Amino acid sequence: MKKYNIAIVGSTWAVWVEMIKCLEELQIPIWELRLGWSTRSAGNIVETFMWKIEIKEVDNNFFENINYALFSAWWDISKEFAPIAVKSWAVVIDNSSYFRNDDEIPLVVPQINWDKIGEAKIIANPNCTTAIASVVLHPIYKKYWIKKIIMSTYQATSWWWAKAMAELSENTKKYFSWDEPIIENFVDNIAFNVIPHIDKFQENWYTKEEMKVVWETQKIFWDKNIDISCTAVRIPTFRAHSESIVLETEKDINIEDIKKILSDASWVDLVDNISENKYPMPLYASWKNNVEVGRIRKNLVFWNKWIELFISWDQLLRWAALNAVEILEVCINNKK
Repeated sequence: MKKYNIAIVGSTWAVWVEMIKCLEELQIPIWELRLGWSTRSAGNIVETFMWKIEIKEVDNNFFENINYALFSAWWDISKEFAPIAVKSWAVVIDNSSYFRNDDEIPLVVPQINWDKIGEAKIIANPNCTTAIASVVLHPIYKKYWIKKIIMSTYQATSWWWAKAMAELSENTKKYFSWDEPIIENFVDNIAFNVIPHIDKFQENWYTKEEMKVVWETQKIFWDKNIDISCTAVRIPTFRAHSESIVLETEKDINIEDIKKILSDASWVDLVDNISENKYPMPLYASWKNNVEVGRIRKNLVFWNKWIELFISWDQLLRWAALNAVEILEVCINNKK
């Protein structure tokens, strides 16, 4: 079996930990695993399932002899170094937002549109809210044809991994001791609060996080006729995001059929037993590969073609790591 040289350009220890776990779980054939970040991080040691790895500084020579480079850092890092990686003959799989709206760059969720990868040298990983909603909605879309989506998100503090989660933890302690909260990773105190503001506001008064759901869902589904509205909210939980989704389809909905479609999807766990109070919750969706979906029902306000559902997933694992590594797996299996 051929083995590959793989690099991870990451911004925190949590990125490396989750991606390395996924590389091990999916049994990616690795010859060399190279970890890169800043001058300050260079020299630190990360323990992996194979060996201890010393972090290297990402520079113009970092990608030499690398076959695949997984980027999970700020967009400006991807902007600067992804082209350098490509010039070194590496295929780049990028978690940042920089390439997602580029018409020449495929935006990929492997369960939906892996065939869009083609001969691309840079492959974009969607925004977390978009990616996870997509894997639930696409099986419905294929049979019932979705026309409209109204979404509210409940997003955990893991958006910026350890730093943001630590701020929630510290501010929770400060709340009970009447100390001033730390406000570094959010626009306000996140402890015992919800913040309806993620990313920058746009001219239409939606935030960029909300508009990413619109732009990216339409691109992944290859359908710009889907009307989408989103409200993105930050909540004081650690790892797992959730979403409440209302959608309209072309055809009349059969709820039991929807449940069967979702239960048949290998990447979805149907958690929908209200008699036993079983439904998706971020506490129990954490540390799981699959997306939980439940509370599936017809919408009372609109018509027979409208349904509602609720989903939860571990965005740190499922989006930041697993989706990117699944893209890598597709590339390797197709000898890209």
